[in-house]
Amino acid sequence: MQTPQRPLPGAYIQTPAVGNYSSFQSRPSNLRSNSASGQQYHGSQSQMHTLNQQGQAGTAAIQHIPREEVKPITRAAKAVSEALEQESRYPELDKGTSSDYDVSPQAAWTPFQKIKTYTIPDRIFEQYNQAQVSTMMGLFAEFNHAWVAIDNALYLWDYTHPNPNLIGFEEQPNTITAVQLVTPRAGVFVSSISRLLVVATTAEVILIGFSAQGSSTGGFSVNLYSLRMSVPAKGLDVSVIEGSEATGRIFFSSRSSDDVYEFTYQQEEKWFQGRCAKINHTSKGYSAFAPGLYFGQRPQQEKITQMAVDDSRKLLYTLSSKSTIRTFHMKANTVLELTITTPISQTLTSLSHMSSQSDLFSPSMGIVSISAVTSKESNKIHLVATTSSGCRLFMSATSSYGFHSTPSNAPTSMQVQHVKLPPTDSSVPQQGQQSTSSSVTPYANTSGRNLSSKALSPTRTAVRYAPGYFLCFVSPRPETDVLFVSGPDSGRIARPQDIPGSSRYAELGMWLNLGSRAEDIGLASAPFAAAQTPIGFGNELAVQYDRSTSEIVILTNTGIHTLRRRRLVDIFAAALRVGGDDGLDGEVRKFIRQYGRGETASTALAAACGQGLDVTSDSRVAKILDPDVLEQARKVFIEHGGKPQFNENSVVDQSLPSVDLVRPSPRHEGLSLYVSRLVRSIWKAPIAVEQVSPIGGLVVTSVVTMNRLQEISESLSTLKEFLETNKSFIEGLAGPDALSSVTTKQEEVSLQAEHRALHALVVLIHNIIEGIAFVLVLYDEKIEEILQSLQNDTRQQVRNLTYEGLFSTEQGKTLAKELVKAIVNRNIASGSNVETIADALRRRCGSFCSADDVVIFKSQELVKRASEVGTETEASREYLNESLRSFKGVAESLSMEQLQWAVEQYVEMQFYAGAIQLCLVKAQELDRGNQALSWIQDGRPEPDNRIEAFEARKRCYNLVHEVIMSLERAKREMPDMVDGHYTVNARRREEASQEIDGSEDEVFQTDLYDWYLAKGEPDRLLEVESPYLTTYLQRKSSENIEHADLLWRYYAQAERYQDAAVVQLALGKSAFQLSLDRRIEYLSRAKANASINRPGIARPARTEVLREVSDLLDVANIQDDLLQRLKGDSRIAPDRRPSVIQALDGRILNLSELYNTYAEPAMYFDLCILVYDAADHRSPSDIKATWQNLLERVHEETVESGEAQPYEAVGEQVRTLGKRLGLSEIMFPVSDLLPLLMRYAFEYQREVAPESWAVDLFIDVQVPFESIYAVLEEMYYNDEPPFSGRNRRFVCNEIVYIIRQWFHDSTRGTGQMFGGEENAATISQMLHLMAQSGLSEHRLDECQRLRMRIENMMR
Repeated sequence: MQTPQRPLPGAYIQTPAVGNYSSFQSRPSNLRSNSASGQQYHGSQSQMHTLNQQGQAGTAAIQHIPREEVKPITRAAKAVSEALEQESRYPELDKGTSSDYDVSPQAAWTPFQKIKTYTIPDRIFEQYNQAQVSTMMGLFAEFNHAWVAIDNALYLWDYTHPNPNLIGFEEQPNTITAVQLVTPRAGVFVSSISRLLVVATTAEVILIGFSAQGSSTGGFSVNLYSLRMSVPAKGLDVSVIEGSEATGRIFFSSRSSDDVYEFTYQQEEKWFQGRCAKINHTSKGYSAFAPGLYFGQRPQQEKITQMAVDDSRKLLYTLSSKSTIRTFHMKANTVLELTITTPISQTLTSLSHMSSQSDLFSPSMGIVSISAVTSKESNKIHLVATTSSGCRLFMSATSSYGFHSTPSNAPTSMQVQHVKLPPTDSSVPQQGQQSTSSSVTPYANTSGRNLSSKALSPTRTAVRYAPGYFLCFVSPRPETDVLFVSGPDSGRIARPQDIPGSSRYAELGMWLNLGSRAEDIGLASAPFAAAQTPIGFGNELAVQYDRSTSEIVILTNTGIHTLRRRRLVDIFAAALRVGGDDGLDGEVRKFIRQYGRGETASTALAAACGQGLDVTSDSRVAKILDPDVLEQARKVFIEHGGKPQFNENSVVDQSLPSVDLVRPSPRHEGLSLYVSRLVRSIWKAPIAVEQVSPIGGLVVTSVVTMNRLQEISESLSTLKEFLETNKSFIEGLAGPDALSSVTTKQEEVSLQAEHRALHALVVLIHNIIEGIAFVLVLYDEKIEEILQSLQNDTRQQVRNLTYEGLFSTEQGKTLAKELVKAIVNRNIASGSNVETIADALRRRCGSFCSADDVVIFKSQELVKRASEVGTETEASREYLNESLRSFKGVAESLSMEQLQWAVEQYVEMQFYAGAIQLCLVKAQELDRGNQALSWIQDGRPEPDNRIEAFEARKRCYNLVHEVIMSLERAKREMPDMVDGHYTVNARRREEASQEIDGSEDEVFQTDLYDWYLAKGEPDRLLEVESPYLTTYLQRKSSENIEHADLLWRYYAQAERYQDAAVVQLALGKSAFQLSLDRRIEYLSRAKANASINRPGIARPARTEVLREVSDLLDVANIQDDLLQRLKGDSRIAPDRRPSVIQALDGRILNLSELYNTYAEPAMYFDLCILVYDAADHRSPSDIKATWQNLLERVHEETVESGEAQPYEAVGEQVRTLGKRLGLSEIMFPVSDLLPLLMRYAFEYQREVAPESWAVDLFIDVQVPFESIYAVLEEMYYNDEPPFSGRNRRFVCNEIVYIIRQWFHDSTRGTGQMFGGEENAATISQMLHLMAQSGLSEHRLDECQRLRMRIENMMR
């Protein structure tokens, strides 16, 4: 016997437990190793963060030791959901001061990668050389177009095209001063005009319609449309234009002032308002036109150099030439309110509170650019300003409500929250490097706070894109820019901040020598957003496989440079390809040190599956499929994946470990991360969204494109193949052979836990692949028709079904099967080939459409063919029989809807026997353990788990009932015989009846009999020929009188009279509410049946039953006599009479109760004598005394009533009772009764009753003459009163009378006189004696003649 485990601390409330592992939580450094090899569980963004949580989870596991086993798919889905939840907690931008940059000397570690440099077309240079006044260049990067403004002409071209066409705008004569592409206000223009091209000239600001249509090659076809919208701008010299993407508002400013103008436009002209107008939001009234008066030197005019719009907060920021930042609140309509003015002096003051004195923050410092930060990216940071010294100032515009200003709540102040300092001076490229065209220049790692670096001085301009891409253009020489590019190191930022060396805002940086001056910068890809909230917004790791990487375009006067953001998997794959100073092992250790083993395992797995991208020699971005790189990534995943860890602190008795106390390895975490990142875009998304079309029809769309679903499926298929190929090398997937290497019980349990966790993920991967394949099939079909064919509740469940539910829940699988059925039913209805779609479903998504499903669909197709060829043909029967065989083979997989459909089709084609067979086979499959039968045999107790099995079978039986009703209708409508021959329909009905009667399913037979009775057709049971009927009726007879009646009727019909008698006897004795008359009826029938002698019935058994029935019937008759007697007995009080009658008119009482309670107290002496007889009570004195009491009571009652002569009543009573007693010598003792009657006659009826009436009474009841003679003879010789002395002659008279009667009786016919000569001689002598005893005269004469005749006959 195994020793039970001792209770663990914390398992019970009364048990004191360790203080929630406080020491475990307070000293995480004790679990951390400084070496890379020792950091198996420290470094990924979720490992260290969840360490304490798992300690708490361990405590919770101890407190809830009994737990249900979690299914693998549920366990894996939970791991994926937890990974997604963890990645959603990626931190937002926060405050602080740092100069944490990391740039590896290896080119593989650069955050961005140059893709290609596009040349400017020669035709542009030709036009450029003809310029007379001014030239400008810019980018429309989102549409792959660049533009150049030469004097009054504007030209656009697709810079990605090798020989692009120029799109010109030359319709106006004035010099162009500014160009910007903005988003129009909704509803003003046609939908094809997606953008507005705002062109500012020296005379006016013009709006031009901009349409861009994407092409299959990835390019755009751009068209310009004249809108005839412009506002005058003479004298303004517009230089800055900015638009609001959300509202379509257009703002601009000039080189001559810091005023903010707005270009308003509308679809049609209105009263007192044209289609477009210009509004000055900053200068009001005459002050805008009044000349200024200056004394001394004229001050330099402040102007706006940049605008930035934050639609999420409805804010407009402007940067002036004096480094003043102004904040405007964009209110409704055309209202723009200045809320904050932040001069450079205020900014410097704010900086002085954050850091020590530094030349970077000198009074000469200026702000060269600003970038808005939306509320989606950060709650606290609103704006990023870049200084001329290369510092980034993260600023907050706050209100009285705090940082969280809303679009309706304008901010009131602005301050610096965080400062990002430049890298160290040692990172500045050397002169020789600067002269190299467009090269990447590495520099040493920098961290901490560097307050004196001039590396980014002088910064000419800078741009920031979400989630933190920073491009800083440094101008060490005129007409030449050196570009510093950095991006957030998401892997390090995501790591918990309590790990030493981690940074809140770590970045990777690089230098890029452009060799010329940058003219414009643009973002060619969609703006980045990993989430719609600040928490999780900047997590690039989470979306590296889910969305395309960001691309940035830089326009210089010599060409157009494109940069792509490198993902962590790209850096890892490139590092494996290139290696480093420390070799591959050094690169791997660096990864583990910076990002942790979990993230390293995830990245290595992705690289091994071909997710790494790199720029090829021909400037293409392609997957890294170098076999050496894939092999190295495979080794990293396998060899550096860490080991599972057993939490020894969670148990007291370590000899009994549990897999629930094991934390899986970082390899498992890496696999979970990779899978979660592949499916993150679809995990919580619904599989279908219903919408209403413009014409009112149903339109079903997918949140995720079909191409994206296919990409996810392909990536998961590659992952599945990788795991399958390498499972023998992966600890946890290697199988039982891996257990041979374990040395301790804990290692064995840890390996088991690892296998459980990894196997669950493998199962989930398989489910996701099949689930996606199923969704693709679903959308290949007409999904609208499929959804409309579903029941309302199922359709609603499909609406709510997410991909997560489809992949990992039973409900999802059930709904998928419902959709598969709907697909097949639709194809059947449309006449399509079901086998084709079924086979396709089985191959692509076997979990949702198994081999059994294919058989079912093929069977349905056979049924359909049977109906098409005609129900009366032989081919139809063959199709139906084949479909039945197929259905029966997969009955376990048949749903109730499919079964019902098949039954309906079979009945319609009069295949009744097949319908019944299929239902019974399905019922058996639903309850293979026969739990329903055991429940029935146990008396159907409730509640009971076996009821579910019975209910499942009964749903099938209900279909059989419908078939039977169809048979009955058909029988009424169609004759059985035509022209003396059975019809086909009659034969089919006969087949169905044989199928029913011949079924060996006892549960079905029981349910069928219940159904017959429920319909009020009990006599149908008597027509059933099944061995289960008697079992059913026997079981039911103890519950219901009707069932018991049916049982003995069934036995009697089958000539099983002995069994019928047993049932009837049981009914007579039963506890049912039966009247006494009915019980006597049952007993009488039982006596009759038991009296019939049938072959095969043992005589002792029949005799025993007959004896018991007879005895009980005698008692019942006595009780009935009592009942009838007491009903009319006036001695009973009226209020007591009902209870007495109720007590007797029911179950048969025992004799003691009948005698002691009723017969004896009521002085029913005749019944007392019957009780004596039934009870075999043989006391002569009691019997004699009771007879005497009876005679006296009858005499008294007769005298009292006066209705008859007393002797008549007494004689009748004796006569009746003698017949009922059968002249029993014990209960009808003639030796006692005859003297009693003669004494009664002598004393009470001498002059009333006829002579010898007492002797006649006994002769009448057929008491033998010799018995009467013997009693009288004894009375004569006894000479007892009152027949003594002279009164003896009365006895003598009776002796002569009985001899005469005996003589006549014995001499009638051929019989011997008195039975023999000896008796005759004795009687002759007695007559001689009687003649001498003083007989009356006529008796004497009679005596003498009689003796003479006897003597003569004796001679």
